[in-house]
Amino acid sequence: MGECGEGCGTVTLSANTYRALLTDIARSLIFHGANKIIFVTHHGSNTKPIDEFLRQIRYTYGAFVCFYKTPTERECDVVKGILEGPPEETPGWHAGEMETAQVMAHDMNLVDMNEAINDRAHAPKWMGPEFSKIDGTITVKFRGSENIYVPMEHHEYSDHATIGNPFRGTPEKGLALFEREAEHLAAFIEEVKKFPFVVSDENRKFPDRA
Repeated sequence: MGECGEGCGTVTLSANTYRALLTDIARSLIFHGANKIIFVTHHGSNTKPIDEFLRQIRYTYGAFVCFYKTPTERECDVVKGILEGPPEETPGWHAGEMETAQVMAHDMNLVDMNEAINDRAHAPKWMGPEFSKIDGTITVKFRGSENIYVPMEHHEYSDHATIGNPFRGTPEKGLALFEREAEHLAAFIEEVKKFPFVVSDENRKFPDRA
């Protein structure tokens, strides 16, 4: 969202609205005959409020449901061998090697490398020098342990919004990343097709639909 008053134009959903929206999508698909549902996102923060609604769908309707986050950020094993940046460059984070490469592959006109900055995350300055942070997760490090979860605004831990090294990005890497990620998701979907989930007709009904 940026800082208050910046006027970036982003529209965000509260966690309750987000969960309600995904729940109604799942219920609608189940009503029409779906037995297995895979939600796919490329945005890590979308995963924060999902556990409750996933369990609700699974236990209420008996359908298989899951949330697939594209292998990025700390989970980059799927695209191993494509990214060149070391872990300390956080290659899968905001405007870093991965995201810059993928935007380049999509449309070079959207990339202005004159504005690119090689930057890292840090603990919010108000926490003091005893705390550190290596990327955009909700955690901070204290005395070598990363076991503390702290809600914080993006601008509090990232000075330029960039977390990573965009100068390693190339269109060729971006295309290879898209292809590798697509293959992984497609393979996962093929495995999900084998899962023995069948929702009964009685469980497909939801009387409170509009």
